[in-house]
Amino acid sequence: MTSTPSESDLIRWSEALAGVARTGLGFTENRFEAERYEEILAIAGDIQASVSNTLPDRLAEELTSEWLRLVGSGVAGYVTPKVAIGAVVGDEEGRLLLIQRADSGVWLYPTGWADVGYSPSEVAEKEVLEETGIRCEVLRPLAIIDGMRAGFSRIPLYSIVFHCRAVGGSLDPHPQECLDVGWFARDELPQPLANGDQWSDLAFGALNGNGTGDLQFDQPRQPVWRRPGS
Repeated sequence: MTSTPSESDLIRWSEALAGVARTGLGFTENRFEAERYEEILAIAGDIQASVSNTLPDRLAEELTSEWLRLVGSGVAGYVTPKVAIGAVVGDEEGRLLLIQRADSGVWLYPTGWADVGYSPSEVAEKEVLEETGIRCEVLRPLAIIDGMRAGFSRIPLYSIVFHCRAVGGSLDPHPQECLDVGWFARDELPQPLANGDQWSDLAFGALNGNGTGDLQFDQPRQPVWRRPGS
C-alpha cells in the first residue's frame, strides 16, 4: 500500500536533490550540464516550498538563489551534511547537565557546530565549558545520528554525541547562547524538552551505567528513499 509522503520526506528529498545539483555545479565545466543542474535546484525548491504555508512561490525562489550562492568549485563544492557535536555530561549524583537554548527556549544537552582545527571530542569539551562553565572529560562516543532522519533538523545534519564526566567548574550559562543551565535527575527534567523521548533513555542509561556500551547509530534502510510500508 502506497502512503502519502510526509513533510519530513519532502524536505529530505528536496535537500538531497539540491545537494546532488550543487555538487554537480561545483564540478562540471559543461554549460549544458550546468543548466540541467540549475533546473534540478529549482525543482528541489518547489518541492520544499510545497510544505510551506507562507508565500511558497517566494520561498522556492529564495531557496534556489541561496543554494546557487553556496555553490563551490571542485572539492570545495562537494555538498555534505553539517556536523554538530553534543555532550551528555553527568555528575557524581547521576544528574544530567542541560542548557536552555537562547534561540528556541527548549532544554537540551550542550551542543554546537564542529569547529575546524578541533577533533570531535575536543569540540564536545569546549562546548560544555563555553555554554555551561563546567569542565568535563570525554569518556566515549554515545551516538551518531542523522538529524533529518530523526526529525529534529530541517537541514542535512549529522549529530555526534559523547558521554562525558564533569571534572570541575561551576554553572555559568553563556549570556548569548543560554537562557539557563542546570543539573537534572531523570524525574526532574525541565520543560519544554527538545525531543527528550529520543535521547533521555540513552543519556541516563550511560550516566547510571545501565547502558549496553554500544554506539547508537541509524541502521541502513532498504531502500533508502522509501519509508517502510510505503
